[in-house]
Amino acid sequence: MLVLAALWIFTGAGAAFAQVVQTRFTEEPEDQTVVAGQRIVLSCVVLNYSGIVQWTKDGLALGMGQGLKAWPRYRIVGAAESGQYNLEISEAELSDDALYECQATEAALRSRRAKLTVLIPPEDPVIDGAPEILLRAGTPYNLTCWARNAKPAASVVWFRDGVQQPEAAMATEVLSDGKRESTMSQLLINPTDQDIGRVFICRCSNEAVPAGKETSVKLNVHHPPTVTLSIQPQTVQEGERVTFTCLATANPEIKGYRWAKGGVILEDAKESKYETQVDYTFFTEPVSCEVHNDVGSTNVSTLVDVHFAPRIVVDPKPTTTDIGSDVTLTCMWTGNPPLTLTWTKKESNMVLSNSNQLFLKSVTQAEAGQYVCKAIVPRIGVGEREVSLFVNGPPIISSDTVQYAVRGDRGKVECFIGSTPLPDRIAWGWKENVLETGTLERYTVERSNTGHGVLSTLTINNVMEGDFQTRYNCTAWNSFGPRTVIIQLEEKEVVPVGIIAGATIGAGILVIFCFMALACFLYRRRKGSRKDVTLRKLDIKVETVNREPLTLHTDREEDTASVSTATRVMKAIYSSFKDDVDLKQDLRCDTLDTREEYELKDPTNGYYNVRAHEDRPSSRSVLYADYRNPGPTRFEGRPSSRLSHSSGYAQLSTYGRGAASEYSGDPVPGPAAGPATAETASQLSYETYGGHTAFPPNAGYATYRLGYTQPPPPALDRAPYDPYDPLGKYTTATRFSYTSSDYGQRFQQRMQTHV
Repeated sequence: MLVLAALWIFTGAGAAFAQVVQTRFTEEPEDQTVVAGQRIVLSCVVLNYSGIVQWTKDGLALGMGQGLKAWPRYRIVGAAESGQYNLEISEAELSDDALYECQATEAALRSRRAKLTVLIPPEDPVIDGAPEILLRAGTPYNLTCWARNAKPAASVVWFRDGVQQPEAAMATEVLSDGKRESTMSQLLINPTDQDIGRVFICRCSNEAVPAGKETSVKLNVHHPPTVTLSIQPQTVQEGERVTFTCLATANPEIKGYRWAKGGVILEDAKESKYETQVDYTFFTEPVSCEVHNDVGSTNVSTLVDVHFAPRIVVDPKPTTTDIGSDVTLTCMWTGNPPLTLTWTKKESNMVLSNSNQLFLKSVTQAEAGQYVCKAIVPRIGVGEREVSLFVNGPPIISSDTVQYAVRGDRGKVECFIGSTPLPDRIAWGWKENVLETGTLERYTVERSNTGHGVLSTLTINNVMEGDFQTRYNCTAWNSFGPRTVIIQLEEKEVVPVGIIAGATIGAGILVIFCFMALACFLYRRRKGSRKDVTLRKLDIKVETVNREPLTLHTDREEDTASVSTATRVMKAIYSSFKDDVDLKQDLRCDTLDTREEYELKDPTNGYYNVRAHEDRPSSRSVLYADYRNPGPTRFEGRPSSRLSHSSGYAQLSTYGRGAASEYSGDPVPGPAAGPATAETASQLSYETYGGHTAFPPNAGYATYRLGYTQPPPPALDRAPYDPYDPLGKYTTATRFSYTSSDYGQRFQQRMQTHV
């Protein structure tokens, strides 16, 4: 019995033990993370268990069964027959963030605790002052961005023009629930006018929103005017005009402009441009432009590159020093372009220094005098200043050792002391005499101060022979000691006044003769020039012309021995016109188309009027060919009652005739002789220009005549109306004309004068 009882106990206990061993969790909940609003499932699977299973949240039982009425977002999901008791949480919230445990109460089983973390994305970031912040240029400002109610805390990043700004500072704040946090980020900026309209972006993110959220802000920067001052032209000469232009930008708008030069307000300049005439002061006194708005003002200034001649800045001052001392002379100039400065001693070209200062070491009295400080601006101008250097030392006597005087006249011996300090005493000594001032017999000493020293003069009245044999001692004393010079007086010869006056008068007469000769030369030259090229009314040319056939000229050489006295006289009278005729013919040819007509006049008042039927002795033919080589013949066919340059000088036509018995009685062809033809007259007709088809001889043009009738000589035994033979052997022709001969026309006698 006891054995059976022990066996039963052992068998029952073994079965219960076997059941306990078989019930267990095959899946237990794990730690998980869920974003708020999402669904999450916690796993719980119990093997070989058919009892009650429940979940606890932070140790608090959620309930039993599939539906948890107290937790509407919670429920048990899975197949119970398979032991699945999973906890599903929909639309997770921050309150779901807890420790969860699965329990099999009948089997006294508990799962491990699982941590459920609920992630909360931050709210949309906010920038203080957005969407546009008004800032002031130059004033630092912190841009502030908030990322609130995030779990975990959000991180904040700033961007400017797409570039991340790493300088931002960040701080977090834990909220009252102990789980959420708010993040604040600040970015320090120093705005300028360049930041107007610039956009800054704030981006925040955490595990709930890895892509992040962002917002932006736009800057509106108020700033004083930004000014640029320009000059046109940039380089000018002194006295030229320039234009200053003040370009400005501002936010808010510009309220006005103000100009100044060297700090002095220019009241007449109120606009953005200022035009003026510049001088050398613009090189050292800047021109400024001030622009203002509601925020503030900006002032910009500039100097003008004006070229000007040297101008003195520091004048050199006269200096007095003792002999052996060191001396510094100072002189300062300004000029543009940069100048060249030189120090020289007056009347010397040696350059002693090229700086503003001239240093002289251990000066001597020889170095005393005037020094020149000269400044040169290339291609612009030169300026110079003189300064005196006085060197204190013993007296310096600069008088000539030989001086002159006229015997019997008043003589002077001069002693000039030009050093510094001025002499205290000056004494003259000669023979046994010593005199500082006053009169001694014929000698007088006078002292006078000049601008450069002291002059002591020894005057001798009625200079004698012995005075030229005497040596004169001039001694001067000052604080540095004495100096002495010996002066010899020599006789000066005087030229008599008569000789001087005679030489002066002779020179004056010689000068007058020279002027007269020069005037005569110029007058002759001018007269000759006019004679060569000028046609004047006082130039008279008289020509006698006999028109005869060409056959008449064959026997002219035979008549050379029988030239009449009248013909020789005519030749002699008019030979002086030959050279004039040559030159004036050329001038007449050159001015053919611009002829100047003169009135037809007889300046001889009929003196050369020759009777047509006067008996003439036989003479040889005196032609113009006797005086010049024949040239090309020409004629003027234009009818005119005047004489012009084209027709040349007047022609005086004469002819010689034989006795009445030698003339032929045949009538001359042509119009009958009338009362007018009964007189022997000088005539000028269109037939003079015979040979031209445009004006035939018998065309009926009027014939112009000059002069008056003359009675025939008593020896003429032929009536004035008797015809004559135009081919007589005594016929001669004397010509003084450039016009061609008309050998094919009938014989015609003319007398013409030209003025």
